[in-house]
Amino acid sequence: MEKYKVPTLTIAGSDSSGGAGIQADLKTFSAIGTYGMSVITAITAQNTHGVFLVEDLSKEIIQKQIEVVFDDIPPKAVKIGMVSSPEIIKAIVESLDNYNPKYLVVDPVMISKSGYSLLKPEAKDNLIKYLIPKAYIITPNTLEAEEITGIKIDNVDDMKLVGKKILELGPKYVLMKGGHLDGDAVDVLIGKDTFEIYKSER
Repeated sequence: MEKYKVPTLTIAGSDSSGGAGIQADLKTFSAIGTYGMSVITAITAQNTHGVFLVEDLSKEIIQKQIEVVFDDIPPKAVKIGMVSSPEIIKAIVESLDNYNPKYLVVDPVMISKSGYSLLKPEAKDNLIKYLIPKAYIITPNTLEAEEITGIKIDNVDDMKLVGKKILELGPKYVLMKGGHLDGDAVDVLIGKDTFEIYKSER
């Protein structure tokens, strides 16, 4: 490991096309100058046309990956992406409780852009109950935020309202991605005393 780089860890699924999952996270980690590490939770068969098959790894290998990384190269920040089953979510939470990373980013991956469900219905409750409360920041898109809260989002005011509802679950910040809304691309950052809008032409 290059000692001058900040170690960062992604816990997520593997995307065979390289456009999402751990592959995309590691590219981002490298681009911002950190030392990226990964814990794979699932293997997907996907390309630019869609997701065709998903196979979860066992909770034992997921926990062991987390353990050996933290015991040797403790990450300064952890990002969690695709965690599709209740068992995987609980295994990750149990492991992270042993290390208590200061910065935990939770990306509640639920549905792929092609419409493939990446979160089993019975896992949603575990995501909300166990994982989201531990997050420093959670980064849902509007569809995921609707799924978490049950509130429809049509505009920026709705994004703010729903973001406040998600804050009540425990994270310090919510960065809601508004790419699914009509018009300009708008993301919002919501905290206890924070509301910022990031807007650009689509």
